[in-house]
Amino acid sequence: MGEVPPCAPAQRWRVLLALALVLRAEQKRSMAASGAGGGGGAGARPSRPCGPCPGSASPIYDPTMVPGIRRRGRGRYGGRKSGRGHKGERQRGTRPRLGFEGGQTPFYLIIPKYGYNENHSLRRQYPPLSLRRLQYLIDLGRVDPTQPIDLTQLVNARGVTMQVAKRHYGINLVEEGADNFAAKINIEVQIASELAIAAVERNGGVITTAFYDPRSLEILCRPVPFFLRGQPIPKRMLPPEELVRYYTDPKNRGYLADPSKVAEARLELAKKYGYVLPDITRDELFQMLSSRKDPRQIFFGLAPGWVVNMAEKKILKPTDERLLKYYSS
Repeated sequence: MGEVPPCAPAQRWRVLLALALVLRAEQKRSMAASGAGGGGGAGARPSRPCGPCPGSASPIYDPTMVPGIRRRGRGRYGGRKSGRGHKGERQRGTRPRLGFEGGQTPFYLIIPKYGYNENHSLRRQYPPLSLRRLQYLIDLGRVDPTQPIDLTQLVNARGVTMQVAKRHYGINLVEEGADNFAAKINIEVQIASELAIAAVERNGGVITTAFYDPRSLEILCRPVPFFLRGQPIPKRMLPPEELVRYYTDPKNRGYLADPSKVAEARLELAKKYGYVLPDITRDELFQMLSSRKDPRQIFFGLAPGWVVNMAEKKILKPTDERLLKYYSS
């Protein structure tokens, strides 16, 4: 017998088995030869072979000589009980569920419920936008104050981030930086504080609070993907019942409020904070400052039912009477 020929690790046991069978055959031949020589009688036991057997320490049966073979580390990962200890829930893996306190009432059931947490996941979210941030965007030129400002301009300028999936319904204009705000703008937001309204109107600007349903808000914040689909601009939905009072209140500058009452509320707010209300009718930007959206309109200058063709840079308007009646406010 020679050395074990090199082989792949997957065939090493086949090689060892073949070698064992060859040696077994040689042992039988040697035993037969010794019995034929008359070394014993009929009842004599065959002599034990002197050659190596598969259980001996011969180099032929040394598994380490097979190329690629490795010894399995049987004591490496704990052995016996595998590090799980003796009997019980730790060894058998039957530990109690998370939050189980041995049978007593857990803490999250002891604490009473409070009403201010009710339907928390269903509440509308309004990410804040401060006047300081708005002035910063205007100073950088990312927001054009000579054009009406709505969510399209603010999102495009990376001023705010709207995520409809997280129940965002618009922005909340807060009064932070009101003393340093000096821009004359026509802005549309969803919620605004009283001091923020005063800061905008003190400079001769106009502010309006308006409601957008989730679909209209998604279209307003991302108009280009919507225009590429070639669909007509839908009508904006009206606010729900609990928001009608807010958007019809002239003190909040709601878009559903009476314009004459809004003018009176502007004067009252100017008297309250002690500033002179500028006359926007004599301003050179009066046309921009007086532009407002229809309650069913999403974009400035684009009516519901129109189709924007991005490839040919055209606007398609409906001519059918039924469509005109449906999309009319």
